Amino acid sequence: MAKSKQKLRQAANGRPIEQVAALPFRLGEDGDIQILIMTSRETQRAVIPKGWPMKNRKDWKSAEIEARQEAGVVGDVGRKRIGEYHYWKRLETHFALARVAVYPLAVRRQLDDWPERHERAQIWVTAEEAALLLDEPDLGALVLEFAQSPAARRMLPVRAPKDGSAVAAP
Repeated sequence: MAKSKQKLRQAANGRPIEQVAALPFRLGEDGDIQILIMTSRETQRAVIPKGWPMKNRKDWKSAEIEARQEAGVVGDVGRKRIGEYHYWKRLETHFALARVAVYPLAVRRQLDDWPERHERAQIWVTAEEAALLLDEPDLGALVLEFAQSPAARRMLPVRAPKDGSAVAAP
């Protein structure tokens, strides 16, 4: 059965459809946590990389793959979700409630080329700016909470040099 038909059936039964997302972050030059946000392909809303769980893969791995494909970022993904948020997912014929599990991704490097490079704009922003720009209030709150947590700093293998590229921390 096609993935979209499975999702339609799940939504018709009153259950939220499940998705996974990566929260790409790094340490900025000023020492603050920065968040990578990008535009969605169809509506140009500010989002983080997300997609469907992948068959025979852990959810954190699916989130890591989505981040590489959609945002061109590679790094260390947390195996444990930092939270979840809900939003209304546009399907072929209607909207359905989606529940998105979010996994942190400490970015080590940004690729020069990736599959969706020409389909999305992206920008590194502070956690506060990300919370304002992201459409889903639950996601904004999750970003702020994570950026202020000791767990975020423990994951950080990177810093942002003056040229904006990510390099390994000394």
